[in-house]
Amino acid sequence: MKSDIEIAREVSLRKIKEIATGLGIPREEVQNYGRYIAKIPIHLIDEEKIRQHNLILVTAITPTKAGIGKTTVSIGLALGLNKIGKKAVVALREPSLGPCFGMKGGAAGGGYSQVLPMENINLHFTGDFHAVTSAHNMITALLDNYIYQTRNTCEGLKEIKWKRVLDVNDRSLRNIVSGLGGSANGVPTETGFDITPASEIMAILCLATDIEDLKRHMSAPSWSPERSCSRVRCWRMGLRVRMRPCFRLFAPGWAGERLSAIP
Repeated sequence: MKSDIEIAREVSLRKIKEIATGLGIPREEVQNYGRYIAKIPIHLIDEEKIRQHNLILVTAITPTKAGIGKTTVSIGLALGLNKIGKKAVVALREPSLGPCFGMKGGAAGGGYSQVLPMENINLHFTGDFHAVTSAHNMITALLDNYIYQTRNTCEGLKEIKWKRVLDVNDRSLRNIVSGLGGSANGVPTETGFDITPASEIMAILCLATDIEDLKRHMSAPSWSPERSCSRVRCWRMGLRVRMRPCFRLFAPGWAGERLSAIP
């Protein structure tokens, strides 16, 4: 049996604009990330058309270290439906880079039931995870500065629950102490790193209905009560303005190709 990577590299990929055209997506609406990956604007989603079609949700419980097979089943199901003449498109979550280097490996399916280009999708794709990581950690940096500037005032924070994020599995960073090296380097604080998919920014991105909804909810995250018992929210530090460069990377959906050249 050939390995996943051997199977993937034997496939001649079609350009993503050809795949999009087959779905009725105008070529000018396709935002290319190379020849075989693209984003498409959210405004192309037609809720009326969605209600006229069927949605199959694939889920599972009791995960194992090697994964549980939701992605492989989803891709295989879409391939099978297209094989019998149905017009099916598979929608998957973007892989997190961390588990890709662990026992589980990649998150683009396996065998003859995988999405391509597999290496690009698993490693960086369209950069959305990097954008979420940057936005989250920018909040953390500005929060640390707020703590430093208000450390001796009534607006100082009593407890911080907001951690940094990194899209890598690294147990030594789960619990750390920051701000060491003297007063010029901040206030010593117990903190740590979560994996990027666990970021509150990621949750907001997944639930946002459009770019304006995303901006509105990005002002909502709050931290521990101040000594005056009010909350410190993003908008108080001007974070919505500072995160605008990241917003433009979030909005469109993305597309790739499966082994039989269907989306």
